[in-house]
Amino acid sequence: MTNFFLSLLLSLFLLSPNVGGIEFETKENPFTAKASLIRYWKNHISNDLPKPNFFLSKASPLGPTDSAILAKLADDPDSLSARFNSFCSSAHLLCFSNDDVSEQQKDDQSTSLDDAVSKDANFATYTNRNFANYGAARRGGADSFKNYSDELNSPNDSFRKYSKESNSHSEQFASYATNANTATSTFTGYAADATSGSGEFKIYHQQVNVPNLRFSSYDSGANHHRLSFGSYGSETNSGSQSFLSYGKNGNADPNEFTSYAEGANTLGSDFSGYGEIGNGGNNSFKSYGLNGNNPKSNFKSYGTGGNAGIDGFTNYRNGANVGANSFQTYARHSNSEKVTFSNYGKSFNLGNDSFRDYGKGSLGRTSIGFKSYSLGRTFKDYTRNGVTFAEYNNFTTATEAGHSHSGISVNKMVEPGKFFRESSLKEGNVMAMPDIRDRMVERSFMPRSLLTKLPFSTSRISDLKRIFHAPNGSAMEGIMLNALEECERAPSPGETKRCVGSAEDMIDFAVSVLGRNVVVRTTENVNGSKGEVMIGKVRGINGGKLTKSVSCHQTLYPYLLYYCHSVPKVRVYVADILDVASKNMINRGVAICHIDTSSWAPGHGAFVALGSGPGKIEVCHWIFENDMSWATAD
Repeated sequence: MTNFFLSLLLSLFLLSPNVGGIEFETKENPFTAKASLIRYWKNHISNDLPKPNFFLSKASPLGPTDSAILAKLADDPDSLSARFNSFCSSAHLLCFSNDDVSEQQKDDQSTSLDDAVSKDANFATYTNRNFANYGAARRGGADSFKNYSDELNSPNDSFRKYSKESNSHSEQFASYATNANTATSTFTGYAADATSGSGEFKIYHQQVNVPNLRFSSYDSGANHHRLSFGSYGSETNSGSQSFLSYGKNGNADPNEFTSYAEGANTLGSDFSGYGEIGNGGNNSFKSYGLNGNNPKSNFKSYGTGGNAGIDGFTNYRNGANVGANSFQTYARHSNSEKVTFSNYGKSFNLGNDSFRDYGKGSLGRTSIGFKSYSLGRTFKDYTRNGVTFAEYNNFTTATEAGHSHSGISVNKMVEPGKFFRESSLKEGNVMAMPDIRDRMVERSFMPRSLLTKLPFSTSRISDLKRIFHAPNGSAMEGIMLNALEECERAPSPGETKRCVGSAEDMIDFAVSVLGRNVVVRTTENVNGSKGEVMIGKVRGINGGKLTKSVSCHQTLYPYLLYYCHSVPKVRVYVADILDVASKNMINRGVAICHIDTSSWAPGHGAFVALGSGPGKIEVCHWIFENDMSWATAD
């Protein structure tokens, strides 16, 4: 009988649009996370405006029973880790099933090509191969990798002792593993003891969501073996790249990194022992991390024991958002090393660089030249170590960077349309639209009952690594550390910030800043991206008056995580976006204009793109796909 009444009660909830004063627009099952979110919204937001489906759709798919079970398991990280696969799938998380598989197991599972062939090979449309001792002792010739492992979900390639002891042999990697979701490539002992020849990586791992690239003892003991990385890892989302003892014991090996990690999002690179004990090495980092979001590079014992090497950093991290570089014992015990930094660190939203024991123990005339280095560092402590710092200037202004006589910037380092003036939001105006697509993996929020049980701090990273199966050095470990460090970063002056992993937490933060009468908006779709569009009708939120808002930006993490922060003194607009040729409406965009830019860094990408400087102009930008803007209701 009890079961009969429970079933009857449930049917009444499902069939009636108004039960107990709670309205469900789509007759939502009242026990789902989405229904719970609707009730929470009504209890905490005072207006009766329609609930935005784009926001509600991000609610956890977990039901109350599963949430309760997982919350109980979360009391012990090992217990939850034991249920990892079911937890991952049922909660709609980002998970890497292969991260906890050893490298040797990966090699055993892949197809091996270990013939020491003597003829040229063209590898086109190959996938997931293990190259062990391939091309060893080759004399001349070339191997090419074209369209290799392209557009796969999780390509996994291993190159061990490839081209070992070869002479005048070249390898060309063109369009390698592009448009993948998660990509793992391991180059161990590649081109060891090779003489002359070259290795070229062109369009390598482009637009990969989460790359995990490892170069260990690559080009070790090589002689005049040239390596070129062009368009390497560009437009990737997150992940890590490791260069360990790269070029060790090399002789006059030129290495060129051109357009490396351009436009990447939170990509980490670790250079440890790079160029170790090298002689006459020449390493060039050009347009490295250009226009990236929070790129991080760690140079540890880079060039240790090197002799007469040259390292050039040109346009390094320019136009990036924040970012951090650590130079620890760089060029240690080297002899007559020359390192030049030109247009280094001209990022907007000031990043962080650390120079520790840089050039320690160096001999001869070791010179470090900084030209247009923007972060305002002082290097007085290094002069006592025999290291000279020359050509150190404050960075040039946007005007010095170059603009046309009309006053419109011609600097191409910032994507067209990424920043614009308020006057551009005028009906009939044609303007460039940046790429507003969300390239992150689709995930869902956590139920708050489970979220509160999960650790969320760098001090608990060992527990998080167990829960989410993230071994040391794995892509997932890097993803979590990047997110946690950004969330733990102290707020900027005047900023209020919070990282939220549940829809309820986002509502709470928005209400705490703006009050209960709030609305959340996002750009309707991605139509018009990377092209020219025409502006249709424009409506100013709150009558176009100066207001404040809360912006929430996605952060890559196992579950859906947003970095939310208060944005004072803005105007928010909703604009119809039209096709230029047909004049048909193709999108409805949300734009936010920052009226007070006085606290922005002079090297902010907006000033690079538009000219002028802090406090002199307002700066507008679109709200990208799946990002959100909260404001008070009209």
